[in-house]
Amino acid sequence: MNEIDQGYPAGFFERGDPTSDAVFYRPPRLVTHIDAAAISAVSELYAQLGIDGSSDARWRVLDLMSSWVSHLRTAPHELVVLGMNAAELDANPMATERVVQNLNVDPLLPFADESFDAVLCCVSIDYLVRPVEVLREAARVLRPGGQVVITFSNRCFPTKAIRGWLDTDDEGRCAIVVDYLSRAGAFTDARVGLRTPAARGYRGDPLYAVTARRAVS
Repeated sequence: MNEIDQGYPAGFFERGDPTSDAVFYRPPRLVTHIDAAAISAVSELYAQLGIDGSSDARWRVLDLMSSWVSHLRTAPHELVVLGMNAAELDANPMATERVVQNLNVDPLLPFADESFDAVLCCVSIDYLVRPVEVLREAARVLRPGGQVVITFSNRCFPTKAIRGWLDTDDEGRCAIVVDYLSRAGAFTDARVGLRTPAARGYRGDPLYAVTARRAVS
């Protein structure tokens, strides 16, 4: 049994479409996958955390499972984007480095220890079949005190999202991400927040964020 399956129900990481991700993600999709309000919430969160280029900090940021847009209001000093589609990554105007890699096949990040100030993952955590391994790698490449920021909504490609994600509600998805971070180790206690309005009648995409820091030993 793979280590990430221990403690999860049978079939938790199965997906409706078991074919190669390389086939599914081959066509470039130069679109956004959440609405404007949710995108604004992501950008606001990054700005509040000081991750974008609005401060004088010369941050090096890694955007995992990235695409043509990283939802940062201003570019950080360095932005490394890692994703499945080269054309999408090439279209990202803020990127200073681009890496094509399928994390479901190879979760090992090709970067040195403690080489990033922040690791981002926006509306993509639901597609990982080896999430604990990926987040363990995120901890490795983060500098002590560096931030991991995972954002997600209730929208996805359902055939590529894992069964455990599809079979629960928003509260359960928040709990799943917190559990991933706990299992990965090396992070401080995660913080969970709804970044879009919770008022009744709100019809936009909900945007949740789970954040943690690389522990300082």
